[in-house]
Amino acid sequence: MSTFMPKAQEIERKWYIIDAADKPLGRVATIAATILRGKHKPLFAPHCDCGDHVIILNCEKAVLTGNKSQKKYYRWHTGWIGGLKEIRYDKLMASKPEKAMTLAVNGMLPNTTLGRKALTRLRTYRGEEHKNAAQKPEVWKGDNL
Repeated sequence: MSTFMPKAQEIERKWYIIDAADKPLGRVATIAATILRGKHKPLFAPHCDCGDHVIILNCEKAVLTGNKSQKKYYRWHTGWIGGLKEIRYDKLMASKPEKAMTLAVNGMLPNTTLGRKALTRLRTYRGEEHKNAAQKPEVWKGDNL
């Protein structure tokens, strides 16, 4: 019996909606990363890009548990000398909650071309409204959410 290998043209991509309201940011990010990789499908293969599209709504209502909002920082470097910048997560969640969710999901994807391709299928929105109604997304009813 031979091992099944999925091909790129055989993969059917669906659209899923995840509501992040009153849920921990990390829990929502792990579920989104799993869907983006395609690990929820029976024909998952680690070498193949077989994931689905994910829409995350209500990013501003996602919560950080414990003291993470006060103690956790997002740091980046501008490329210039002395260009290390940082912002605390409570300020980041107040100003750009979509970016905070995208950063969390990006950290859970592999640092390869497959991970970068999977991140292009992620859409994050601050509130309830989204622009992807034409794709007929369905609400994710998986576990851990």
